[in-house]
Amino acid sequence: MGHGSIRIFVSARLAAGASFAATAQQAHYLLRVMRRRDGETVALFNGDDGEWSAALATDGRSLRFTVGERLRAQAPDADLWLAFGLLKRDATDLVMRQATELGVTRICPVLARRSQGERVNLARLQAIAIEAAEQSERLTLPTIDPPQTLAALLGTWPPARPLVALVERAHAPLIRPASGASGLLVGPEGGFAPEEIAEIGRHRWVVRASLGPRILRAETAAIAGLAQLQAGI
Repeated sequence: MGHGSIRIFVSARLAAGASFAATAQQAHYLLRVMRRRDGETVALFNGDDGEWSAALATDGRSLRFTVGERLRAQAPDADLWLAFGLLKRDATDLVMRQATELGVTRICPVLARRSQGERVNLARLQAIAIEAAEQSERLTLPTIDPPQTLAALLGTWPPARPLVALVERAHAPLIRPASGASGLLVGPEGGFAPEEIAEIGRHRWVVRASLGPRILRAETAAIAGLAQLQAGI
């Protein structure tokens, strides 16, 4: 089984010889969408045990996986968190997908004053993260927190983890690659409200930074900022 094989995230433990049923959704995807047949193989991962080859056993309706050899050992991700002001649904989905592809380990949606959405379907965001991890050959999934206010986020943020805040139109140095565990904070469309900027400034472990002279869309800023930080981890 070579590069580019179908990858499926599972919740079961993975070890040689293990056998378990696929979910109905997985069975539909593999048998109906991808037209896989009895005896063919896919790659499985669960976020803990690495990536394994698995043979398919099917009667045309139900599907079982039988685990074979390990293809890749589990490896740690760069320790990078993302906190972002909630956006419209499509933009939030894009941030979730691309943050997962970039290896972010924790995603913290923020209910900012100028957020354009307050209701979040965490199950849907989890499904987006799973699909992105499957397609990007990532071995883990990010932790996705329930939405919280900026004050709540900052009040519980571990001070030992520097938090880089992208604040529009602020006189701040250009963002630099992180040297270890870190986080990125990005506001919603329209940026943070003045009282939120003041709240950010009250925490000594928050570092203000800029992506340059242009005003970027929030989702663009999140991805560009993550790419810059990740370059040093």
